[in-house]
Amino acid sequence: MMTTENSGGIDRDQPLAPLRMGRGMAWGVAALLTAIALLPDSTALSQQSNGDNGGASDLQALELPQTAAIDLDGQILEDIWQSATPITDFTQQEPVEGGEPSERTEIRVIFDTDHLYIGAIFYDDPDGILAYQRQRDAGLNTDDRFMWILDTFLDGRTGYFFEINPAGLMGDGLLGGGGGRGGGGGGGGVSKAWDGIWEARTARREDGWSAEIRIPFRTLNFNPSLDTWGINFQRTIRRRNEEILWRGFRRNEGLWRPVYAGRLSGLRNLSQGLGLEARPSAVTTWKNVPENDDPTTFPRDISLDINYSVTSSLRASASINTDFAEVESDQRRVNLTRFPQRFPERRDFFLEGSGVFSFAPRSGPSPFFSRRIGLRSGQQVPIQYGTRLTGQAGRYELGFYQIGTAEHSYHVEGTTADVTIPREMFTVARVKRSIFEQSSIGAIYTRRAASPGPDSEPVSDGHTAGIDLQFNTRHFMGSNRMELEAFVVWNSNPDPSVEHSLNDLTARGLRLNFPNDIWSGHISYREFGDHYSPSLGFVARNGFRRVEPRIGWAPRPTNIDWIRQFDMAVQFRHLEDLHTGVVEEREWSFDLFGIDFESGDNIEIEATRTMEFLDFGYEVSDGIDILPGEYTTWEWGLSGRTAGHRRVSGGGGFSRGGFWDGDRTRMNARVSFRPNPGVSISTNFEHNEVTLPRGEFTADVYEVEGQWNANQWVSVTNQVRYDNDSDIVGLFARMRWIVRPGNDVFLVYTHNWRNLGADILSDRDLITLSRGGAVKASYTYRF
Repeated sequence: MMTTENSGGIDRDQPLAPLRMGRGMAWGVAALLTAIALLPDSTALSQQSNGDNGGASDLQALELPQTAAIDLDGQILEDIWQSATPITDFTQQEPVEGGEPSERTEIRVIFDTDHLYIGAIFYDDPDGILAYQRQRDAGLNTDDRFMWILDTFLDGRTGYFFEINPAGLMGDGLLGGGGGRGGGGGGGGVSKAWDGIWEARTARREDGWSAEIRIPFRTLNFNPSLDTWGINFQRTIRRRNEEILWRGFRRNEGLWRPVYAGRLSGLRNLSQGLGLEARPSAVTTWKNVPENDDPTTFPRDISLDINYSVTSSLRASASINTDFAEVESDQRRVNLTRFPQRFPERRDFFLEGSGVFSFAPRSGPSPFFSRRIGLRSGQQVPIQYGTRLTGQAGRYELGFYQIGTAEHSYHVEGTTADVTIPREMFTVARVKRSIFEQSSIGAIYTRRAASPGPDSEPVSDGHTAGIDLQFNTRHFMGSNRMELEAFVVWNSNPDPSVEHSLNDLTARGLRLNFPNDIWSGHISYREFGDHYSPSLGFVARNGFRRVEPRIGWAPRPTNIDWIRQFDMAVQFRHLEDLHTGVVEEREWSFDLFGIDFESGDNIEIEATRTMEFLDFGYEVSDGIDILPGEYTTWEWGLSGRTAGHRRVSGGGGFSRGGFWDGDRTRMNARVSFRPNPGVSISTNFEHNEVTLPRGEFTADVYEVEGQWNANQWVSVTNQVRYDNDSDIVGLFARMRWIVRPGNDVFLVYTHNWRNLGADILSDRDLITLSRGGAVKASYTYRF
């Protein structure tokens, strides 16, 4: 089964029976959350400087005189740069923790009322500099790069992330939480969903390369009472796979954890102007669906996004007639399970500010999943209006949505009547309170309300509420990190005509994580009630109790200079029915042997033993069923990848083993070719060959992608995708022109064909299902 769109829900409807552990588990988690929330703040556990670098690390920002100016050309020529004291004390993280960098780096910081300026010189051999990528936010695993973070609230947990390469590519994102305008994943991760308005220019030198960066304070949320921010820098010298940092150089630390950052001091008189930003957009489209009564239409519309800084740290946003014409289509995936798959959000309105809504992310209760809004049954439902509030107020991080969608009708192939989706209103509210040094406790509430159609009965509103805890420390048994995650979530009864217990309508769990270098591990326990089905969430499976321990060992050999690290791990999963106690899944997963080479290449060998009990069957492919019963299988796999800095790079894998009462062979491969900087061609292939007593089938996915980036401002992307389940060939082509940061023009063309032939490679017979084009332009005004 191929999947290009996901849908959540309950995988079965079991008769109710008394819970054995659910009530105690729910009350226990709730008591733990309440107890920690009531703990007083501890000055002993408050934000501390990085003691591994000799105490507080301070970088003094130099104020730019009103009579001086910086010409942003990347060359560091102005006299004011020479007046600023640079930092040069960088330390290796890889390949030698604490080692001396192979090349020298100088960083200076200047500011005026409206902007923060960063000047950087990266000494290097000019012939060794790598810079293939030019498209904004492209992955830089191929290139030299310079990254930095700004902790504008000095809270050690949230911040802004930025990166560039020698070609002037710009990338950015949010760390740790809402952080103001955007959102990132918790636990030290970064979300590159956020696109801030800032500028960077680079220049080549005889002794390396240099960069000048200008970040408007209007782009950032910050605490105006602070004259000191957290700041950190990291440089990658790709040909040596060398990572060097200013602070937080240990492998258990790193750039993406602001608690280990240094300090940027001397800031004062910072201005966000009026704090008002308007972004009007206009789109005109052409759509052609041959089978429709009116096959060709020309929709057009205008939209408006308004952002206002209620305070320097809290921003409100409103969007009218929100349009997503420029958004890429979902990837094709092979899904041979009986559970729905989750696809990532791609729409900017929901990506900005998404981090604060992250709820117990490692445990997966997902009470809020933004793709439940404006997407339904593969259809884009028009969003009439959307409002958003994100940011921080003291120790509280806040997030709020109020969104309305319009009624939408569409035609289903093979039927005569149209399907109508009614108008809906959505409310999402999230609050997180910072406790201790890196921890938080939070609550979430969602509501989904649908307007009844002319001939339908009123629909009950769907409500969801939950609380979660993230407790993180970097002082466990010395300098090790340890994380505790706990949650309880409840949703209203999806079927009011049938009474359900509180435990049936809730999910609850605990997870203890030890995410450290050399030794790592976790243990988790969770219960999902039979009717836990949040109306704005995503649930792949429920009605279960699961325990999952894992331990990993990744030693670094000191006597083999061509191997950076080995990787071995074992994980056990035990899942049983919440009511009957019947074991439905028991899995042993072995990472038998993995090697990360100093060259950047990697190879892994894995094995998995799985026992699954099916109390109901499902159709895995047309006319081929998986029957109820108990199945035990083994699967082994080999995978690897090559270093991304090569002109030709790639990765792939091969696995073979049991598949229910049959066998499956899987192969996948991806190859990327970069003949010149700014040009790349990638191919991706996945093949599944399944043999069962009741039949056999293959499931294949083909993808080809080409990119051309004339410079960092103009990018052209072409994608062609095909799978042999739907027999649909899809083309997506997009050109993006960044006139200047915040002002964009998009040209988009899509075309979908169905193959009526026997094979896409040797027997093609393509007919057009749909095609269309769009032109979208947006402009940002700041006041």
